[in-house]
Amino acid sequence: MAEPQQDRREKPAVRIQSHKENDFIEVELDRQKLSYQNLLKVSCCELGINPEQVEKIRKLPNTLLRKDKDILRLRDSQEVELILRKNGSSEPIEYTPSLIEKPCYNSNAAKLTY
Repeated sequence: MAEPQQDRREKPAVRIQSHKENDFIEVELDRQKLSYQNLLKVSCCELGINPEQVEKIRKLPNTLLRKDKDILRLRDSQEVELILRKNGSSEPIEYTPSLIEKPCYNSNAAKLTY
């Protein structure tokens, strides 16, 4: 019997390393296509950045992901951080996209109060 569709996906939580922003997003990765390049491509697409901007990928709290075998060990909700290339200084590039720039922006949800 085939596995249900939802069981064939890993959903790590990904964010860009930032001193300003702590939030993660979940990205869905097909287990059959689980690789370093696929994690990089999907994460960058979801976060709205160019893969060439990424210097390293870190599994939190302190493990660098370097190859496909490292990616295969990821589990659902495991926290992963993209470290962006430095821009000629000792500080990492800060990137905080506006919610309006993202295709998933919901103007109705932005007006809700809790």
